[in-house]
Amino acid sequence: MSTSGVVVPSTAAGFTHPRRRRDGTVGAVLFGTSSSTIGTVLLAVIVFVAIFGTSISPYDPRDVVARPYLAPSAAHWLGTNDIGQDIFSEILWGTRVSLLIGLIAATAAIVVGTLVGVVASLAGGLVDQVLMRFTDVVLTLPFLPLAIVLAAFLGPSLWNTALVIALVIWARPARVVRSQGLSICSRTYVEAAHALGGGFFHVLRLHVVPGVIPLALSQFILATSGAILTEASLAFLGLGDPIQKSWGTILYYAQARGAFLNGTWPWWVLPPGFLISATVLGFALVGRSLESVLMPRLRQH
Repeated sequence: MSTSGVVVPSTAAGFTHPRRRRDGTVGAVLFGTSSSTIGTVLLAVIVFVAIFGTSISPYDPRDVVARPYLAPSAAHWLGTNDIGQDIFSEILWGTRVSLLIGLIAATAAIVVGTLVGVVASLAGGLVDQVLMRFTDVVLTLPFLPLAIVLAAFLGPSLWNTALVIALVIWARPARVVRSQGLSICSRTYVEAAHALGGGFFHVLRLHVVPGVIPLALSQFILATSGAILTEASLAFLGLGDPIQKSWGTILYYAQARGAFLNGTWPWWVLPPGFLISATVLGFALVGRSLESVLMPRLRQH
């Protein structure tokens, strides 16, 4: 790029400047390897169910449609729960809630983490020390106990659950983004921008933020999988929204109503557990692929 007629280099060794896009990047991320293809297929199925699950479910999961504890049959593919609600319909509806909480929490965490990371890396000095010490404090606190305390304090609701998860997962992306931001700030085109009179916000907006976006995207994908897993954990402990059907809530009621004692666990516990695992795996595989394509230096580690 050029500033006041002076050409500033836009690349550095081992890093592709965000203004230079590669052809076929999306295809390489989603289908570049066998593992990324598996992850893409898993996520495509989950997203499809989240969007259309309420339309294709055979019953309203809030309605009592049969006798309690029915085994799987043609009428009820995964049987019924303790009050006669269709479990298959519960899982279809719960997919949207679980995915929505994960996306909301991950978005908030990545926005906060990226902002903290880029400001700390560019400002340096006292600002960097204060932000990173606070980040270290959050990282050293026990993850799940902190989430449990916050969830119990704020109360059960979809938005409170997303907020709690965001509050406990933003610190790791902040650390990772700061590390990349420090690398960007040491490059010649950023130093040249400073030398030509570029102010803090000018350099932050035009050089540092675009430079960390690829890493922030990969962190967002990984944060989403972690948020879904955390939501399931909180809901399983009875700290989720009892009104909303989610995978974690289904597991909570299955455990509370004795699914492991009365033999209904194969169709009441395993399906939501499998979907949680498949979703986390899908996000992890696509996130890895995104890192390797957009940040080629990570392939060396």
